[in-house]
Amino acid sequence: MNANFIVNDYILIWTLLFGTSISETIYKLKQKIWENYKNEYNEIFKDKDEIVKDYKNFIPDDDLIYNIVMENKDYEKIKKQTEKYRIEIIKLWDKKKKETENLIKNILRKKLPKYTIFVVSEELNVINHNEEDKLIVGKQIEKMEPLKILVDINFSIAKNHIKRYKGEYEQIKKAILELAVQNEYATRVIGRSCYQDGNPDLLPLKRWLYPYWLMYLGIPKEEFPTYMMRDKIVFEADKYIYEPELKKMDIEEFIEFCIRNQRYIIRKLRTEKKQEVEVL
Repeated sequence: MNANFIVNDYILIWTLLFGTSISETIYKLKQKIWENYKNEYNEIFKDKDEIVKDYKNFIPDDDLIYNIVMENKDYEKIKKQTEKYRIEIIKLWDKKKKETENLIKNILRKKLPKYTIFVVSEELNVINHNEEDKLIVGKQIEKMEPLKILVDINFSIAKNHIKRYKGEYEQIKKAILELAVQNEYATRVIGRSCYQDGNPDLLPLKRWLYPYWLMYLGIPKEEFPTYMMRDKIVFEADKYIYEPELKKMDIEEFIEFCIRNQRYIIRKLRTEKKQEVEVL
């Protein structure tokens, strides 16, 4: 997947003004602007969607607030730090470009558009969408595992391009997307099993889906024990009928398969768990 990482003054300023205050000086600047230009401050809240939609041609109705921030010395420092942060993300992205392409081709099996990624201060701790092919990213790069930022970015992109469901169906979708990006893709990128990562509330559901997930990935049944050891997820492989058609599906088709068969899948796993307890 192609991505264009940019730093845009208007988006950066907007996130500084309406996001978490990243320093005492920024907090005081926001307070000062609010006290003196309350109406103007409120008015620019609506600007973000317009900026994201057409950032190259965006012109504010009133640039007073933007100019005040741009002329501030602390903003100059923040922008320089953000530019440096952008370069770090690009280096990581380029380093793992092949793995990301494999995520699209071999795991999600869906075409995704070229993304514009607005880079803001990493201190803001944000990753969010406004448009179908645009993302705002400002999240610290972990020292121990810097490549996790790629997982976070691609997870947000994947969530945005898979259709929404209601209730328990949405939970199944979330669990499968975690398996795809936060678990399998992360495992390939980081170089260790990441199958225990993600939302703890989804872990039981992911364990139920895991045997079918391996089939979706095209893992031969005789290799299941190797993957169970790698990912620390155990199930009785002999009790599962191998479903070869799963490896021909894309991620949305697999979600639909799991939704259609959820009662059987969950009942089967609950039966196995009960048997394990009785043996113990």
